[in-house]
Formats: sequence, C-alpha cells, structure tokens
Amino acid sequence: MKKLERQKIIRQLIQNNKIETQEELSQRLSEKGITTTQATLSRDIRELGIIKNRYDEGSFYAVFDYEGEPENTGVIRTAMSLMATMSAYAQSVRRAMFILVVHTGLGEADLVADAIDTSNRSEILGTIAGADTLLITCQDEASAANFEREIRDAIQPN
Repeated sequence: MKKLERQKIIRQLIQNNKIETQEELSQRLSEKGITTTQATLSRDIRELGIIKNRYDEGSFYAVFDYEGEPENTGVIRTAMSLMATMSAYAQSVRRAMFILVVHTGLGEADLVADAIDTSNRSEILGTIAGADTLLITCQDEASAANFEREIRDAIQPN
C-alpha cells in the first residue's frame, strides 16, 4: 500500500474514532489489512499533524487541521508550539542534574524529541528517544531546572 493511501486511512480512523494509543491505531490498521512498523506509524502521525488532545474522558488523537494545502506538514509542525507538543504527548518529567527524563505514551517519544530538536533552543544539547521515554541533555543544571518547570507547566496547567 502506498504512503498516501495509508495516511488517508489513518486520518479517517482518527477523525471517526476515539483512539488513545499508537498501539490501538496500529491494531485498527491491522483490522483493515494494513501492517506498518511503529517507526512508520510515528512518522505518519507526525507528517499528518496528528496530536493528542486531553479530554475529561481521556487523551485521544486528533488531526490538527490547518487551512491551506493538504500536504503542508512543515506549516503544521511549526504551528504547534513546543509546549503544545509537550502538553499533547508528555505524561511526566523528572530531572537528574542536567538531564531530563520525559515519559510519553508508547511510540510518542520521538514526536516530542523532534519538536525539541527543531525548536533550536541553545540550552538543549540533544535528545535521545525510545518508544516511550525521552532523554533531554541540557547545557547545565539551571537550564535543566528551567526546562523541567516549563514542561511541568505544560502537562499540568494551573
């Protein structure tokens, strides 16, 4: 199956169902006879501008619609601020000196890492993303403490 066809089906699944996790999305695709890797699914989610919205009944994927060209993934990515990305995907954050550990849903850590990497923040030296855990290396403890506070504010708004 071609990428555009798969992404069209992903978009329809997200728009028509309350899907909480990448695993659930993968299962729904499988039910339609579409097999994909976790990495491909993460890339599709990022390219389609799909975010996770939090509601009273839980967190569900939603398509971030931008009025304009359908294939404007660069515009979609920049339209979502770094802290909006944190709010959508980060579940917790902890700090060990100048390193932050952020936990996300399964398959979502790379989405957060990409948002951090493309933000070009000088105090962040780099990121390493696993399936649901992200390591953020900051230039010093003060930078890490400030960024940790920003992330906490994003995931637990007052």
